[in-house]
Amino acid sequence: MTITASSCNEGVFRFETNTAQIAEAISAHTVNELGSNVWFHIADYAYGDSVYNRTKKRMQNANSDFTEVGKSESSLGSSNFGSYISEIDSSDADAVIIGMTGGDLVNFVNQADSRGLTDNVALVGPTMGFKSARAGAGSSAVGTYGGVRYDPSVELGDNQQFVDAFENEYDGVPGNFERVGYESIRLMIRGMEKAGSTDPADVRDALEGGTFTTVLGDITLRESDHQATNPTWVAEMTQGDGEMADVNLLGKVDGEDTLPPGSELGCEMN
Repeated sequence: MTITASSCNEGVFRFETNTAQIAEAISAHTVNELGSNVWFHIADYAYGDSVYNRTKKRMQNANSDFTEVGKSESSLGSSNFGSYISEIDSSDADAVIIGMTGGDLVNFVNQADSRGLTDNVALVGPTMGFKSARAGAGSSAVGTYGGVRYDPSVELGDNQQFVDAFENEYDGVPGNFERVGYESIRLMIRGMEKAGSTDPADVRDALEGGTFTTVLGDITLRESDHQATNPTWVAEMTQGDGEMADVNLLGKVDGEDTLPPGSELGCEMN
């Protein structure tokens, strides 16, 4: 998330939801609904650190009983998580926040399921709602929890129009990455239309602080850090009709409530 935080600059806008926003969705639900004793397992790089720092801070604010019962880290690309899973299972953890994505997340969830960890501890992953994660984990994802950046079922903005057009073109429903690509291009076009110019400086000025209707409703590209004020959701992964788990949305955090000030995130606009 550094592109709209410590590495922000006036020429960059981010329509993708960042870690701070998704942390807002999963943190309060975890400590208030799943249990206040939380273990953190993260991949040892910037994303994992960001998940740990943001979710821990949100949990402390959401529940005074929050307790960090443990923290473990694995190298990016690790394939065997058995020792970490055993350590978590023998702890007092009610839930584990999994600060990993891609193959690391899939391997961890599959191994946690096969070793019975999911029977005792709630698994919560900020990216567990991604189609790629659910497809890779298959039935092992059922019963886990995750942050959701986008779901085709949401009735916001012009999402239904987008979903219908996507289904007609590709014979399937869009996921988060398709949503990000679509809206990123569309926002650049809207910036040029609003500016009446293709000059980068004019488009930047037109986008900065602007509010636009999107598939996530009306969002603003904040002046302070150029981050889109996207809403976020927490969801449980439930049994689907096929091999991939479905996403059952449990709660939403509105866009204006998902982000701290840009200065708190380390953004000093050039």
